[in-house]
Amino acid sequence: MGINLTRGLAAPLAVLAMAGAALPASAQDGSTEARLKKAETEIRALQRKVFPGGDGKYFEPEITAAQPTGTTAARPSTTAVTDMLARLDALESQIARLTSQTEENTNAIAQLGTRLGALEVTSTAAAAATVPAVTPTPTSTPAVTATRTPPPPPPAAKPTAQRLAAVQAIAKPQTDDPGKDEYDYGFRLWEAKFYPEAQQQLSLYVEKYPKHAQISYGRNLLGRAYLDGGKPNEAAPWFLKNYQSDKQGARAPDSLLYLAESMIAVKDTKRACIALAEFGETYPAVASGRLKSQYDADRGKVKCN
Repeated sequence: MGINLTRGLAAPLAVLAMAGAALPASAQDGSTEARLKKAETEIRALQRKVFPGGDGKYFEPEITAAQPTGTTAARPSTTAVTDMLARLDALESQIARLTSQTEENTNAIAQLGTRLGALEVTSTAAAAATVPAVTPTPTSTPAVTATRTPPPPPPAAKPTAQRLAAVQAIAKPQTDDPGKDEYDYGFRLWEAKFYPEAQQQLSLYVEKYPKHAQISYGRNLLGRAYLDGGKPNEAAPWFLKNYQSDKQGARAPDSLLYLAESMIAVKDTKRACIALAEFGETYPAVASGRLKSQYDADRGKVKCN
């Protein structure tokens, strides 16, 4: 009986002991919660002093409007640390872009330098390959695009008194057209077979009157004065110049045909054939008309493919 009474009293006492132990623990949890809330309040106050502003960027406001409840998950609040991390990420991205752009610019500058160097080398090579204009030789052809002015004739040997007298016997015309007078006088010297004197006179004419109405006749006749005087190398440049200067000139067809004859005289068959072919293609009417006999004779002197 005594034992049962003791057990009956022990059970309520154990419950009371457990309840007594639970009360201090509950009181302790409430105290901790209060301290945490106080610490959070003080941190927020400190944040307001350090980071003034009411936009809630660095801390949450103490009083906020009621948010509607729903299933959407709440977005995490932004803190100073996350903001700095975001700014660091942005800076690193900018640095990466700048580095990439710098590398591209460096490559572009290097390529530009390479191209400039190549251009300088090309320009230097072209300048080294450029040679001054020279008197066309038998290798000149009608296909030459640049017109070169032939050099003045070399000084002739001192003529004899008899020759001087014969030349002086040829009168120089005196009209109101001095250019025509110079040409006509050169023609008379050439006609009299005074070729060196005709060369000198006609050179004076073409130099002094390059725009004269008879300039095509003058250049062609100057070439003939050299050709008839046994100087085909000196004649060829004048024939070429007269043809290239004005292909519609009165004596341009004649000059092209005489150019072929000059090439035949120096045994340059290839260029003679080129001149003859160009004459036939450029002046078909003249080739079958006024100069037909001369054209046929010249073609008979060479064998062209």
